[in-house]
Amino acid sequence: MDLQKWVDKGYDLLVDFGPKVLAAIAIWIIGSFIIKSILKGIRKVMDKKEYDESLKKFLLNLLSWILKIVLIVVVLGTVGIETTSFAAILAAAGLAIGLALQGSLANFAGGVLIMIFKPIKIGDLIEAQGELGVVKEIEIFTTKLLTPTNKEVIIPNGALSNGNIVNYSTEGKLRVDLTFGVGYDSDIKQTKDVLMNVLTSNPKVLKDPAPSVNVSELADSSVNFAVRPWSTVADYWDVYFETHENVKIALDAAGIEIPYPHAVEIQKEA
Repeated sequence: MDLQKWVDKGYDLLVDFGPKVLAAIAIWIIGSFIIKSILKGIRKVMDKKEYDESLKKFLLNLLSWILKIVLIVVVLGTVGIETTSFAAILAAAGLAIGLALQGSLANFAGGVLIMIFKPIKIGDLIEAQGELGVVKEIEIFTTKLLTPTNKEVIIPNGALSNGNIVNYSTEGKLRVDLTFGVGYDSDIKQTKDVLMNVLTSNPKVLKDPAPSVNVSELADSSVNFAVRPWSTVADYWDVYFETHENVKIALDAAGIEIPYPHAVEIQKEA
């Protein structure tokens, strides 16, 4: 009698939950196939847009977990399990984690924005957050710069994405701004010719845009010339230092004086 009772209960359970379990299994199989198809399509889009590999992996894993959690909730609801409280627990946990990792999430969001919109890329010479350097590495949370003095600077992506970025490499050419002063008794035309010859004789100075030499200021003790050669980003510092050296040599050879402070000693007879 007891056996028949258990058989009847088992049959009732099978009748009640069997279709639900089969539906849940079908939903899981179909849902898993759909998730794989979605992730595959998104990966193709990311590959086409040339997203950073670390960003692709992170976003695909994150999206995969989110979709799987949604699928699990749907499957549990199909079986008949109450999912309202489950969803509330997930929401509360997400809020708590978000508050605890507020700074990290801001840096993560900044990293995502940098990798998607690409205002900078590895190898660019940039100035940001008071630092000047070449972009060495762009990670999810931070960006690493290598300064001209070979120091590594790590900048949080949250601050980097929300601040001003000066990218010296975007256009591929840089203007080198220099100023040289000569004495008031120097011939302006001769001085301009000497300075321009220094620029045009340097193979690292670009011909397009053309370099320029102009009088910029009549200062207290000198006539100042604005010397503006153009160079590639890689040759910027070579042009900067070589121009200083070559201008001094050329002005000396032409007999053009470069003013410098003089000390005058006045002795009063006793």
